[in-house]
Amino acid sequence: MMVRRRRSLSSPCWVLHTFLLLILLIVTHVSSEESTVFPENIRFDTGGLSRESFPKDFVFGTATSAYQVEGMAKKDGRGPSIWDVYVRIPGNIANNATADVTVDQYHRYKEDVDVMKNLNFDAYRFSISWSRIFPYGTGKVNWRGVAYYNRLIDYMLKQGITPYANLYHYDLPYALEKKYKGLLNHDVVKDYADFADFCFKTFGDRVKNWITFNEPRVVAALGYDNGFFAPGRCSKPFGNCAEGDSSTEPYIVAHHLILSHAAAVQRYRQKYQAKQKGRIGILLDFVWYEPLTDSKADHRAAHRARDFHLGWFLHPIVYGEYPKSMQRIVGERLPKFTKSEVKMVKGSMDFLGVNQYTTYYMYDQHVNKNQVRGYQLEWHTGFAYERNGVPIGPRAHSNWLYEVPWGMYKALTYVKEHYGNPNVILSENGMDDPGNVTLPKALHDTRRMNFYKTYLIQLKKAIDHGANVTGYFAWSLLDNFEWKIGYTSRFGIVYVDYNNLKRYPKMSAYWFKTLLRRKKH
Repeated sequence: MMVRRRRSLSSPCWVLHTFLLLILLIVTHVSSEESTVFPENIRFDTGGLSRESFPKDFVFGTATSAYQVEGMAKKDGRGPSIWDVYVRIPGNIANNATADVTVDQYHRYKEDVDVMKNLNFDAYRFSISWSRIFPYGTGKVNWRGVAYYNRLIDYMLKQGITPYANLYHYDLPYALEKKYKGLLNHDVVKDYADFADFCFKTFGDRVKNWITFNEPRVVAALGYDNGFFAPGRCSKPFGNCAEGDSSTEPYIVAHHLILSHAAAVQRYRQKYQAKQKGRIGILLDFVWYEPLTDSKADHRAAHRARDFHLGWFLHPIVYGEYPKSMQRIVGERLPKFTKSEVKMVKGSMDFLGVNQYTTYYMYDQHVNKNQVRGYQLEWHTGFAYERNGVPIGPRAHSNWLYEVPWGMYKALTYVKEHYGNPNVILSENGMDDPGNVTLPKALHDTRRMNFYKTYLIQLKKAIDHGANVTGYFAWSLLDNFEWKIGYTSRFGIVYVDYNNLKRYPKMSAYWFKTLLRRKKH
């Protein structure tokens, strides 16, 4: 008689089988549209924060940009942007990646809006691809592109998500680059204003929050000082650029960006605002610069850095001129506003977006007068990432991103104290993991949860101390094409499997869902 031996529950084979089955169940569970990997009743540490911790009507949203998430770069009538050309140059992008498909929000926008709704977000900051509307920058309209944005906006409103439309996120139509060297030519001011005017007229009956530019400083500095971003122009000593002049072009481009912004605001205010009852602003990136030592020289260096970074754009909009430190250092190479331009530029925002991620120490460092001139060199500052051997904060995956929550408080307080306490939305904030992190590990992003918690605590502190902040947007809704570093970085609160483009909300997404849950009355 054969005796069956009962398998021990502790045998290695059974343990391995159980573990693999558990992983399969988790992944299967995550992929279901109606379910979540994290139970609804899970307790998240929100640091004592809730929706009620913030002012009434405070807006919580997420953000992306057209080039990073839409895909359909060569289809449905879209013309190329300067980034479509830049990514084709071997070596420019990590692994020679492109954004031809990226995460295909063009077709999956309903799924993405549904995710936002399920996570209790109020708003979505997206951008409109100029070359999807005007393939040649001007002239002929691509109505298929218009139809896409109509579908997106209408579905957002149907699902209770407020649209925040950004008109420019790095992606100048390549046709204008070919036609007249793009942002280096004053003609771009009118062409951009015409594009903005078309969007106000076409979408403004539903879009009440308009943004002219995202991070124009990045456009001018990385595109024309070190050539790190499209169109890749710089002086020879600063990068491997075919052409460019780092001593003049960043300042010319910034000047045209400011005038383009102001011209679009003028169009909106004169033709549409009274009827549409919307508002318009600009988004500026702002790294907080902390003096390395308590010396007067380092304090001046940190302030100079703030002038060259934030003040380059915000000073003209608030005060009608460039910061005095820039005028003194750059001299005749810094363009000047005419009287009529000052009138157009000064006061040209209803709100200010601040993109705030990180903080650096700065110290006084004057360059040799015989050295080649360039925007970054002319700060006359050095960067430090530790003090007395202590790092300023832990580094995220990106080499520029250190986690320094107290920098959020200082940045918002600085805007309050130096620029008349404008209405501010914190328009970007987040951190990244490596691009090769995989399921299910990628979903347990506890470090990102802690990042958001600690930064929001500092944001609330700034509000409690008088900063006029009325919104917060997490970057980013989705893992996506991250410019120069392609798909080697993941900023999303939603994981995207780049093989099949399935979306999987991470733990940080459900952290926000808990934070933003409304109390039932």
